[in-house]
Amino acid sequence: MSSPAIPDRKTERLSFMTKLAYGAGDLGPAITANILSFFLLFFFTNVAGLDAGLAGSILLISKVWDAINDPIVGVLTDRTQSRWGRRLPWLLYGAIPFGVFFFLQWIVPTTDQWGLFWYYIAISVMFNTFYTVVNLPYTALTPELTQDYNERTNLSSFRFTFSIGGSILSLLIAQVIFALVKSNQGSENLQYMVLGGVCAILAVLSLYWCVYGTRDRVLAKEAERLANQASQPIEAPTPLFEQLRIVFSNRPFLYVIGIYFCSWLAVQVTASIIPYFVVNWMQLTEADFIQVTIAVQGTALVMLYVWSAVSARFGKKAVYFMGMGLWIVAQGGLFFLQPGQVGWMYVLAVMAGFGVSTAYLVPWSMIPDVTDLNELRTGKRQEGIFYAFMVLLQKLGLAVALFFLGQALSWSNFVEKIPGQPSPIQPESALMAIRIAIGPLPTIALLCGLVLAYFYPITKEAHAEILQRLRDRHLDRISDRENLKL
Repeated sequence: MSSPAIPDRKTERLSFMTKLAYGAGDLGPAITANILSFFLLFFFTNVAGLDAGLAGSILLISKVWDAINDPIVGVLTDRTQSRWGRRLPWLLYGAIPFGVFFFLQWIVPTTDQWGLFWYYIAISVMFNTFYTVVNLPYTALTPELTQDYNERTNLSSFRFTFSIGGSILSLLIAQVIFALVKSNQGSENLQYMVLGGVCAILAVLSLYWCVYGTRDRVLAKEAERLANQASQPIEAPTPLFEQLRIVFSNRPFLYVIGIYFCSWLAVQVTASIIPYFVVNWMQLTEADFIQVTIAVQGTALVMLYVWSAVSARFGKKAVYFMGMGLWIVAQGGLFFLQPGQVGWMYVLAVMAGFGVSTAYLVPWSMIPDVTDLNELRTGKRQEGIFYAFMVLLQKLGLAVALFFLGQALSWSNFVEKIPGQPSPIQPESALMAIRIAIGPLPTIALLCGLVLAYFYPITKEAHAEILQRLRDRHLDRISDRENLKL
């Protein structure tokens, strides 16, 4: 006897259009997150004229709210009941506010330092709330679309094709807008407003593509989940603190969040400091900075498919070690780079792209395996709370990076640009702070991630055993129901 609760390898295969629509759901968050990572701190200090210390504090304060709203939204999505399933309604209704508050971050309403500070605090809090509303339910869709080990890695490849592709697209859009909207003194604000508006529209449209393109598959899997749930005794919802206890007692999950935090911290520190590195240390232009970043992201995009194929044969841990090894060499090499060594800068950028690709692919493809283990232990699917902490760490990595970089620039006597005035010459102390932030700091984070990856326990074989035990449990429940009917 068959049952929709028992996954079948044939039914686990997803159509190309479903994978494409699922991947599109990360385009909007990727575009907005990438623009924020590369430009926001630079925008605060060099366009809005905000003190570097205040600029770094804005992102940290807004992420304190994220520490609260991420787990709450994760639990609420797990408990959502709708004809559209548990996750899609959040994307459907949150997309437009998400785009609006992203755009509002690129307005300079005043020249007063504290007026700017409180304006950007308010807008950042609202933007990050709606980022959680759309991005967290989206990330929790992966285990609901398929339970197949390799199919999940392939699905992640589609997701991060759009994620890295969105990052590249956002930089190309920025390059075009900066070229069309001429950077005369005083016009920099207009450039960023146009950039924010265009990216906001693309972000909203991509989220709606995801909703309507995955709807049929999500509803089919939701029907299976409800059918399986109906065979079990009705239980009260698990309290939030009990869910937190379950999450933090899951040892493989702790390794995954450690791996992800270290990787993402390295990504965000590099992304945030690279405009300063290229412009202030290498003495190049903003256009050169965009091209260097495209070299990193373009390599990462191509390598997603290479690493996905390698992972299917050798496993996720092996892929992570390969990518990280190249990335560590590249990141450390940037510290020794001297002005004029432009060719070597691009070589290191390509090498870094090999590792950045694994930072996107591997941790996110590990999380569905962790949620399967949780279901085996608890009997419940609680993807929302696990993905909440992953999204929280993604934002926390950005917040920590921007806060400490802002403080470091302030302590090293970095000179902020006065709106309408030429760019100032930076002191040696500020240039050294920039070099340390581009080289040693990310390298240390990556080495810590490698240590954690070494101890991660869920191999391909271990996951296959987890799924088999889940299938056996489902079969036992079906047999019990049939016996009761007799």
